[in-house]
This record gives sequence, C-alpha cells and structure tokens, in this order.
Amino acid sequence: MPELPAGVERRSFDGVERLATRGEPVYGEPTADGWRAWNPDRSKLGAMFELGMDTGLEGGETVLYLGAANGTTVSHVADFAGPTYAVEFSPRPTRDLLEVAERRSRLFPLLKDARKPDTYAHIVEADVDVIVQDVATRGQADVALRNRKFLAEDGRLLLAIKARSEDVTASPENVFSAVRESLESGYEILDSRRLEPHHTDHLGIVARPLE
Repeated sequence: MPELPAGVERRSFDGVERLATRGEPVYGEPTADGWRAWNPDRSKLGAMFELGMDTGLEGGETVLYLGAANGTTVSHVADFAGPTYAVEFSPRPTRDLLEVAERRSRLFPLLKDARKPDTYAHIVEADVDVIVQDVATRGQADVALRNRKFLAEDGRLLLAIKARSEDVTASPENVFSAVRESLESGYEILDSRRLEPHHTDHLGIVARPLE
C-alpha cells in the first residue's frame, strides 16, 4: 500500500479507522480531535487512496482541481496541499465552494469552464504539481489534454472517468478503453483501476505528461 501524503492519515472515528485530513468540516462528516473523516463514497480521489492507488502525492503540492462542485473533495485536498485552484462551471455549487474557501486560505475558487482553460490561464500559476479532474461531461480525455499545459513536466494527472457521462449507450469497458486511448496522445498512464465498490462505472487514472 503506497504511503499517504503528509496531512492525510487513517484515524479512528467511533471505533472505525478512516481516511482523514485536518480542517473545518464541510459536508457533515465525522470529526475527532481536529481531524475530519474523508468519505471515499463521496470522493473519487478518496476512493483512489482507499483502493491503494499510487497518486504520487506527498503533501504541499500546487493543485489545479477541475470539477470542484460544492467542495466536498477539494476541501480535503486544500487541507493537505499547497495553493489549490478549484474550477467549477455551475454557479449554484460555486456559491457553496466560496463558503468552503472562506475557511481555507489556500483554496481559490474559479467560476470557469474546464473545457476552456484559456479563460483562467491568467490566474492559475504555471507548472502546477497536480491536476485532479472529476468532470462529469462528454470528452473527459479532451479536458485533461487541454489542461495539460498547466502541469509541470514531472507532475501528475489524477483523473476520474465517469462512463455514463461519456456515453450512456456504450459499455463502461468500451468507454474506458476509448478514453485511455485518447489520453495517451498527451499522457503516460501509470495506473488505472475501477473505483468500485465506492463508485459504480468509474475508472481512476494516474498519469504524467509526455515529454
């Protein structure tokens, strides 16, 4: 099992050992001694940790998070990472995200479309260490490829592919194969695995940019 990044630990909550970060609670998660439980059933990145995927995260990284929604996962990321740019397209969840950011000085919400990275290129710093992507839209590989320009040469892409967002008529296996093939035009895939039992018909991918 790969080591967890600094700032992420397994802690006991009501006698059950769970992933946790230190920070203010966001979505009603259990807390104990300043730690907040990280629910892998509500977080693709949390599921990747729970399933033992080697994300390459060590703690303190600069992160570009695509598809931040109302802040469930990105709040945990901002608890242990460095500057965390959180891109969300929909205004309603962005309002929740702004409230989360009020209690996290390293979290920077951006009401932007992850399919149009030029619209936030003047804000996001160059050579980020990590892109975390959880965007429920068709063309998920294309989003990762368009945002590759922000990623440092030795950076990591942590991508959650939702099969039904890509094509509701195709089998998840065929969707995942097609996405991987598209992704390989700009990334080397280091690890990939299904995120069951935490998320049905999702594939977690760890990749790095091709030189």
